[in-house]
Amino acid sequence: MKNKFNSAATVKVSCGLLAGMLVPSIVHACACGCGVFDVGTSSMFPGSEGAMAFVQYAYQDQNRNWSGASQAPAANNDDKEIRTDFVTAGLQYLFNRSWGVQAEVPYDFRYFKTADASRSWNQLGDIRVQGIYTGFFADLSAGVTFGVKLPTGSHTFASDVVDRDTQIGTGSTDILLGGFYRDNLDRNQNWDWFAQLQLDVPVLIQDQYRPGTELDTAAGIDYKGFSLGRVRVSPLAQVIFSERTHDCGAAANPSNSGYQRVLLSPGIEFHIHPVKVYADAEFPVYQNFTGNQLAAPVLFKAGLSFMF
Repeated sequence: MKNKFNSAATVKVSCGLLAGMLVPSIVHACACGCGVFDVGTSSMFPGSEGAMAFVQYAYQDQNRNWSGASQAPAANNDDKEIRTDFVTAGLQYLFNRSWGVQAEVPYDFRYFKTADASRSWNQLGDIRVQGIYTGFFADLSAGVTFGVKLPTGSHTFASDVVDRDTQIGTGSTDILLGGFYRDNLDRNQNWDWFAQLQLDVPVLIQDQYRPGTELDTAAGIDYKGFSLGRVRVSPLAQVIFSERTHDCGAAANPSNSGYQRVLLSPGIEFHIHPVKVYADAEFPVYQNFTGNQLAAPVLFKAGLSFMF
C-alpha cells in the first residue's frame, strides 16, 4: 500500500442554490444544493492520458419542508415542490500525466410548485470549465482542479412565480476549486478508498443576488474483486458532507438559506474498457437548514463514460 495518506489535495467545484425573494408575510424558501452531485463519483477521476467523454443524469424531488434539524409543517413554506432532472454532458482530456482540462454542459428539466401556481421548464444550465493537475504521483492518484462556472443558465424565467433561488441559472460567475485522492487498502488492491472536495465561490453577480458559497466533500471505499466475464463490478459506499452559506443581496432571503447536511450513499460501478457505468443513491441522515427550505428524501445519480 502506497504511503500517501497525508498527501490528499483538496477542494474542487460545483454549483448549488438556495434562498428566496423577500415577500412580506410569506416564506418562499428552497434548497437545490446540486453541487453534491459532483462529488463521490470516483469513476470520473482522471486515470490516464487521453480523452473521456461522459454524460451524467441526476434527480431530486424536493417535497418536504425542513427547518433546523427536523421536518417542519408544509404550511410554514409557500413553496411546495421542486422536481429536477439534471442532465450533464462533458469532456475530460489529459494532455500528459500532469495536465488536463474538463468542460461540463448541463441541461436541466424543472417543475416548481407553490401554494398558488406551478411552472415547468427546461433549459441550458451554467457551464463549468476547469483545469486539472495530476502531477503529484506517477499513478495520478491525487489531483487538483481549478476553473470557473459561467452564468449561461437563465435566472429570469417566469420571475413573477420563480424566485432567484429556484432558477436553473444562478446569474453568477463562480470560482471553482477542488481536489481528489485515492489509494489502495490491501496488498491485493481489491479494496480502494477515495476522497474528494469541491468549493464553489461566487465572485461576480447580477441583479442583486449572490448565491451562498458551497463546499461539498465525499469519502468512500470500493471493492474491485468482483467480475462477470469481462465486466468488473465494483460496489461502493460513501459519506457525503455539504455546507452552504446563506445567500445575500436584495433579491435573496438570507434568513431562509444556508445549510449543513450529511448523506450516506451506496453505489455500484460496471467497467468494461473503454466504458464505465456508475449509479448511486444518496440518503440524508442529518440535515440542518436555516429557516424553512424544501428538501428531498433521497437523491439519485447515474453516469456513463467512454475513454478514447
